[in-house]
Amino acid sequence: MVLTAFLLLGAVWTYTRVDDVVRRHVRVPTEDVSSSPAVRREQAAQNRVSRAQDRRQSALQNLTLRREAYRTALEAEKPAGRLQRLYTSAQASYEAAQRELRAARREVAAAAPAASAAERSAERSVDAALKRQERDAFLLRLGLVLAAIGLSYWLLALLRRRRTRWYPFAGSAVAFATIFAFVLAADYLTDYFDPFEWGIALVAVIGIAATLLAYLVLQRYLLRRLPQRRVRRRECPFCGYPVGPNTHCEGCGRAVVAPCASCESPRRVGATHCGVCGATS
Repeated sequence: MVLTAFLLLGAVWTYTRVDDVVRRHVRVPTEDVSSSPAVRREQAAQNRVSRAQDRRQSALQNLTLRREAYRTALEAEKPAGRLQRLYTSAQASYEAAQRELRAARREVAAAAPAASAAERSAERSVDAALKRQERDAFLLRLGLVLAAIGLSYWLLALLRRRRTRWYPFAGSAVAFATIFAFVLAADYLTDYFDPFEWGIALVAVIGIAATLLAYLVLQRYLLRRLPQRRVRRRECPFCGYPVGPNTHCEGCGRAVVAPCASCESPRRVGATHCGVCGATS
């Protein structure tokens, strides 16, 4: 258990550093989109629109003042030649400001599609880099988990064949790899749904059902494979007691040799094939 805990500690530390490794190798574009020529043209056109609006507003105020002054002079029957010229000039200035504003707006409309395309292209580049980071991080973490599982089961098989006292440490490695796989599954599955929205009781029921199912699968596996392993070791397929050439187990008393269902020849109980006719069990 202690070894499993320390293996998990190192593995989880490595798991959390995967993002840093991926970010160093997969860069997200940081180029300012405002440096694009299309965007600069649009910004320049928008600035021109702002200046034209200011000039039009100023020209409109000046036109209003000149018109009122000219109208007042006409109503008072005073000489209004100079005021008329000023009013005409103000009206011409206002019309010029209007034309300049329309031209600036047309320039903005003409530059907008290219600027929008440049902004969308920059957004797509950023999104693609972020998605690649997520994909590479997942694949790297998946590789770590698969490597842990493969190495732990290889170590388990190796130490079992050697029948060494270090065999329990292989069990620690298998337990570590199993928990590490659950860490990966929980990390990514919870991105798509929140199990705690269903309630703690439902989560507990799912966990109990999954545990019982895993236990059932394990028992079926052991019932199928354990007798064969005991037969290969010259042990009783029922209790594992050494039997040698005996026909009954000295540990449990059950028969370890029975007639073959095909040829009636003596056959070890639990053997996959008959040693005389080769028939399967």
